[in-house]
Amino acid sequence: MADPLHQFQIETVVPGPAFDVGGLHIDLSITNSVLAMLIAVGLSLLFFTLSTARASIIPGRMQVMAEGVFGLVDDLTESIIGHDGRQFFPYVFTLFLFILSCNLLGMFTYFTATSQVAVTLTLAAMTILLVIGVGLIRHGLGFFKMFLPSGVPWYLAWLIIIIEVISFLVRPVTLCLRLFGNMVGGHIVMKVFAGFIIALAALGIGGWIGGLLSLSTIVALTTLEFLVAYLQAFVFAVLACVYLSDVVNIGHH
Repeated sequence: MADPLHQFQIETVVPGPAFDVGGLHIDLSITNSVLAMLIAVGLSLLFFTLSTARASIIPGRMQVMAEGVFGLVDDLTESIIGHDGRQFFPYVFTLFLFILSCNLLGMFTYFTATSQVAVTLTLAAMTILLVIGVGLIRHGLGFFKMFLPSGVPWYLAWLIIIIEVISFLVRPVTLCLRLFGNMVGGHIVMKVFAGFIIALAALGIGGWIGGLLSLSTIVALTTLEFLVAYLQAFVFAVLACVYLSDVVNIGHH
């Protein structure tokens, strides 16, 4: 348990059926990662159900929190994407809330679902596929105009196209690794300093001083990690809006 990487190990919680499809092994067992995501979704649904069940003109604490989150994402989509932002509000809102719930749940339990590349890569792939789908549906072949900004000299067109294509293909990778890296890095540091508390306290009086310093560091890191949990969900939602804005407003760039 002293291993700081142990907290990211995938373990089976409820065994399920497994089978092969086209040479691909599929295991439907519920792992700690799946369980964490199910709990995060369940708590989010429960929170908004309770906050809206007693909705009133004079809002209570839960209603204020729910309306605050709703207003935050609504302003985000409208300010970045434009007047078409409301069309993408459900996706961005769900994305933000899911990531935030998983991040915060990881602060209170032993497992953080967003510390798994499979989870963050899936979210990033969904976002990029939505961007491509919206671009092709709305603009057809005009979608590819985004790889050649207007006003570029003809002799630089080939270079700009290569750069823009590479930049577009890198987007899901950066979305995935940014969230994954911050969740893994923060939890590893917290685990290491937590281990220092036990190890130093076992050394006697002198060790107690170092243990107290490690404890104060843990408190500061925990506060920082709560902030990072929110910021990473917010940044992911902002970038999703930016990428959607690129294809929605191709003709305005």
